[in-house]
Amino acid sequence: MSPRPKPSTDFYSEAAEGLSRAAGYLAGLQRPEGYWWGELTADTTLESDFILLYLWLYPPEGGVWNPPDRELVDKAVRSILARQLPDGGFNIYLNGPSEISATVKAYFALKVAGLDPDGPELSRARERILALGGIQAANSYVKINLSLFGLYPRERCPSIPPEMILLPGNFIYQMSSWTRAIVVPLSILHAHKPQRPVPAGFDLKELFLPGGRMTYRGGRHFLSYRSLFLLADRIVKFGEKLGPRWIRAKAVRKAERWMLERTRYSDGLAAIYPAMMYCIMALDVLGFRKDHPDYVEALNQFMRLLVDDGRRFFFQPCFSPVWDTAIAAYALAQSGMAPPGALGRTVDWLLTMEVRRKGDWAVKRPNTPPGGWYFEFANEFYPDLDDTAMVLLALESCGAVGAGAGKQAGKAEGAVRRAMQWLLSMQGRDGGWAAFDVDNNWTPLSEVPFADHNAMLDPTCPDITGRVLEALCTCGIEVEHPAARRAVRYLYRTQEQDGSWYGRWGVNYIYGTCLALRGLRAAGVGADEAVIVRAAEWLRSVQNADGGWGESCASYDNNCFTAADSTASQTAWAVLGLLAAGDAHSRSVRNGIQHLIAVQNEDGSWDESATTGTGFPRVFYLVYDLYRQSFPLLALSAYLKATRGPQGQR
Repeated sequence: MSPRPKPSTDFYSEAAEGLSRAAGYLAGLQRPEGYWWGELTADTTLESDFILLYLWLYPPEGGVWNPPDRELVDKAVRSILARQLPDGGFNIYLNGPSEISATVKAYFALKVAGLDPDGPELSRARERILALGGIQAANSYVKINLSLFGLYPRERCPSIPPEMILLPGNFIYQMSSWTRAIVVPLSILHAHKPQRPVPAGFDLKELFLPGGRMTYRGGRHFLSYRSLFLLADRIVKFGEKLGPRWIRAKAVRKAERWMLERTRYSDGLAAIYPAMMYCIMALDVLGFRKDHPDYVEALNQFMRLLVDDGRRFFFQPCFSPVWDTAIAAYALAQSGMAPPGALGRTVDWLLTMEVRRKGDWAVKRPNTPPGGWYFEFANEFYPDLDDTAMVLLALESCGAVGAGAGKQAGKAEGAVRRAMQWLLSMQGRDGGWAAFDVDNNWTPLSEVPFADHNAMLDPTCPDITGRVLEALCTCGIEVEHPAARRAVRYLYRTQEQDGSWYGRWGVNYIYGTCLALRGLRAAGVGADEAVIVRAAEWLRSVQNADGGWGESCASYDNNCFTAADSTASQTAWAVLGLLAAGDAHSRSVRNGIQHLIAVQNEDGSWDESATTGTGFPRVFYLVYDLYRQSFPLLALSAYLKATRGPQGQR
């Protein structure tokens, strides 16, 4: 689809027309049940890991690998190759540089699938891997995966002992929820020490850089946490040879129970790709038959993540219907242009997704009743604060509570009350909010040898804090409430020197700044306060010449804003941030709105291929397909309200 021509001189009419078309397009994406569900895409590592899992499930016979549904493997190969960079490597975000772990995974997958090692694709990939430090430079999870097939020395991989689950102090709950869900099944694999076969003559020796470092990064001094964890790793490796077997057996049994319990009321373990993959492998080494209901369910849930429509082949890291629905419904409600009955169906659907069982979060908050929402279709053990806050904003905006709410009011008000109580109980000691847990910030855990996925912890962050603060204040918390005041102080403390805020779950400082500003203004902080003025000035200072805003994932590597081409979603975030700061009439805002209008398609949609979602900074990024539709609609709505509403009629 082609962009619209430059808007006419009747700027506000153009903006209103764009709003109408955007609302119509987004409304047309709603499912009959009332929800929205966009695709969630990532990098080639998911397809590479699929080939690894397939090799695990269907080992070679007679030295030859000929798995069933060979066509799936071939499609995965084509999908991976389509994203190879000119230098031979593979990146983890659009327009990003080659990344060592993604490239090693791709090389393994392509070679084991039968590509010629001396062909141009693998030759270029191999050269790039060696230039990046060889296989030794890949992260721990790559090495652990390869060690399961004897392709990397197991003694050079970090130990993930199941005995962790027996440690006092709820040790595993000091890890982030996603790490916990990954390492528990991995610990079962570690205990069984499997070495699965590979095709005859297959190895990866050519990827080892001569003289490359095979040991872990050491500690700064003998008593550092890093040194202590490295010592513990050596003790574990020694103890596995001589230690009592009954302790390990007890730990494996408890890990198995923990894992299986968390597959109940959930679309797979934690409903995320890596945990689901390792769950399948763990069930396999535990001796579950392939026709056992738990095994069948685990494999089926994993394969549901596959998109294979005859044109594209890729795995989604998880599903995002609750998140997509909350944002889309909020944007559509704010536009005032929702079709009759559309938002009522949304409210009905969202209320069916409320969490009513205690999950892992209750370990630290045992006396808090369950409430809130999760991200996926089913993930009862892991509601998250970001989704919960966004759903609250959507329910309030859709008129689900209060006067005129109709038959939904009683059920909605109860859900909102429980969610607000849950959010308040999950506020951290520092005044902020995190994603899944409270006070999940024991920093020494980041020194564990297998913590190099940069997501061992789930600390508070400005973006979630801003959204939760906005939701609580919008839904009735007084701005003088102690929780609101603590959150405001947190946002004051975490503002960067340049006036921006870090965005943990969206790329990056534009996202964080938008949400922090919206939270602060909802909490009653005036537009003339220095914290607001500095943030608005920063947003204006990073605007692109075309009127839009764009930011690269390289911001995470550089620890500062790194400009990129304008995107619809990031432009919308910047405009929303400026509007929250009280800036509705500056040239910056007008140019931002004009950019959104200019690049809007005739059908009301926007195109966007850039990576604007964050999984694990510097490790794993996401593209949310609906961000490019929902956030520009919200920005146009907010702009027109600010400039043409009762207080700003022109």
